[in-house]
Amino acid sequence: MDQVWLLSAFVLFLLAATASLAAAVWIFPRRDRYGPAGESVLGALSLQALWCLSVMALGPRNPGTLMFLSLSYLAWLWTLYRLFANDGRDNSVRPIRPVVMALGFVELLQLVLVPVSTRFGSLPTAVDMVFEISSTLRLLTCVGALVLVHNLYVGASTAGRQTLRLPAAALGLMWLYDLNFYTVAYLADAVPETLGQIRGAIPLAMAALLALGVANKAGELRLRPSRSVAFQSFSLLIIGGYLVAMVLVAQAIAYVGSDFSRLMQIGFLAGASAAALLLLPSRRLRSWIRVVLAKHLFQHRYDYRAEWLRFTETISRGKGQATSLHERVVQSLADITDSPSGLLLTPGEAGSLVFDTRWQWPGIAVPPDALPPALATIFEREQFILDLDDLREGRDVFGEIENIPEWLRDDRKAWALVPLIHYQRLVGIVVLARPPAVRKLDWEDFDLLRVVGRQLASYLAEQAGQEALSDAQRFDEFNRRIAFVMHDIKNLASQLSLLARNAEKHADNPEFRDDMLVTLRNSSDKLNALLARLGRYGAGGSEGLEGIDVVENVGRVVKRYAAQHPVMLAEQHVCTAMANPDALEQALVHLVQNAIDESAEDSPVLLNITVERPYCRIEVVDAGPGMSPEFVRTRLFKPFHSSKPGGFGIGAFEARELIRAMNGRLDVESREGLGTRFIIRLPLAAAADLLEKQKDNPAGGEAPGNAEVA
Repeated sequence: MDQVWLLSAFVLFLLAATASLAAAVWIFPRRDRYGPAGESVLGALSLQALWCLSVMALGPRNPGTLMFLSLSYLAWLWTLYRLFANDGRDNSVRPIRPVVMALGFVELLQLVLVPVSTRFGSLPTAVDMVFEISSTLRLLTCVGALVLVHNLYVGASTAGRQTLRLPAAALGLMWLYDLNFYTVAYLADAVPETLGQIRGAIPLAMAALLALGVANKAGELRLRPSRSVAFQSFSLLIIGGYLVAMVLVAQAIAYVGSDFSRLMQIGFLAGASAAALLLLPSRRLRSWIRVVLAKHLFQHRYDYRAEWLRFTETISRGKGQATSLHERVVQSLADITDSPSGLLLTPGEAGSLVFDTRWQWPGIAVPPDALPPALATIFEREQFILDLDDLREGRDVFGEIENIPEWLRDDRKAWALVPLIHYQRLVGIVVLARPPAVRKLDWEDFDLLRVVGRQLASYLAEQAGQEALSDAQRFDEFNRRIAFVMHDIKNLASQLSLLARNAEKHADNPEFRDDMLVTLRNSSDKLNALLARLGRYGAGGSEGLEGIDVVENVGRVVKRYAAQHPVMLAEQHVCTAMANPDALEQALVHLVQNAIDESAEDSPVLLNITVERPYCRIEVVDAGPGMSPEFVRTRLFKPFHSSKPGGFGIGAFEARELIRAMNGRLDVESREGLGTRFIIRLPLAAAADLLEKQKDNPAGGEAPGNAEVA
């Protein structure tokens, strides 16, 4: 049975060597399809074939075979490196270059171990030690190489993956098999014979995959390296190196030999584990790793796409303790520089900057006037970002050193001041705390912070505008109520003034005294109704709709103005409309008063009542100067636009709103030089149900409230 296994292994390695050489010959004229990695693939296949032949001729543990295996590993690592460098190699190769170099160095150590093993082959202890070290180094190489293969494929474009799929699969297959192979060898403290005999299937499969890879048209291999993957790869290498160092030191202690070797091993492992638990979760360590990677591995410090996505997520939704917009403004800037906390200062009334919001910085004491007006002016004019460490060292560029307050200068945690500029106006300053890994701010920090600061300033300005608009709307509502009150009081005052003047002439007339009492009673009722309407302003006349006699209601308005101006009910048809009596009278008072104001003293104002099914039609007609079509269209029903000196411009507007609230409509016909006709249409009581149905189904009815100009 053993002979069968040996023969099978021999045949398998023979096929692997043949396939590797055949694949190299097949790829040679098509090597450009692998880009800069073409020659590397040929060299790696050739060394792989030599290793397979050496296994057949000399055996897997022969020093020459082990040398060819290490050279083959180095060739495949170089091939992997060249696959990254198809396009834009200055940008794409740089992040993985240190990782490849580290793995290459680890594999070079294997070449050193081969002569050591040969030299001390007669010592069983030395052989075991070399075997364990070799297995550990090979495991480290396999893990790092698999991470790079993953990054090679995931970081490539969609088109590039079409070409990288098969070579990445070949490399991943080799290192994944070897990872398991050397894991079993390390745990068993011996080479697994069965796995070693079928190991020839791996180069055979690799040759087939690489040959098939050039049969497809090569796609774009431009790499877009991921900073997170680079960070994880670097962290993985640190962890792997730490584990290797632990094993090596522990084994060295054991090989030195003493009565306390086991105790020393246990103590070392416990101490190293405790150090790992303390250091690995450290935010300072993670921050330091990010700074080192950004400084030495990448062309730019920041991944701008990732930074902008994080900024958008923070400012739109917020994370952790940042709930208000002002807190999220501070957090979004602090995240960029890895600052743990920050402050927001905003302009005060006297021109100084005052404390507004803090984010995760409870211990700092900020005075009422945080920054003086002179410093705010400098920031607004120069629009620069201030590094407080430079200021503490005495560097002064724009005269800011004289205006920095002591609370900022003395607090070593305060690190940088970032102005928020919107349309050349300073809307705030963010004070950033010092990050765990201290570094100098450079031009890339300044550019990114300046751009983000402008965006944040626009958000703050927009929020301030929204708050101002909301306040203005509340004041506008208040002013609108007061304007209506003043308008109604003005009408009542006009009536009472006219009554007082006539009382001097007709005080002895009993009929006048009767009319005066009626007018005073009506004025008192109007004032009470005005006060009641103020309490429920906004409901309009939609409350208390009932069937009313329109002729009777219009007649009361005519009598009300009988002593002031000729107001006549010229045409009257009996009609019962669904309306609110008080609201209808108030609307008629507005329209009649406007007609009186626009008419000559002897020019009557006419009121007509007709039936225009399904409406009751009320007309208010005057022979005044009339209105232009433009005035009717753009200003008549606009509140606070009046053509009369001292007028409020709300009579027509309120009349229309009151009539609309009663499900009616108000139209106007006017000619300059001829006069004006206001037309009120109110639903007849008999047709109210039909009109309600039409209102619910607008397709069958006409929308109320349109102004017409004849």
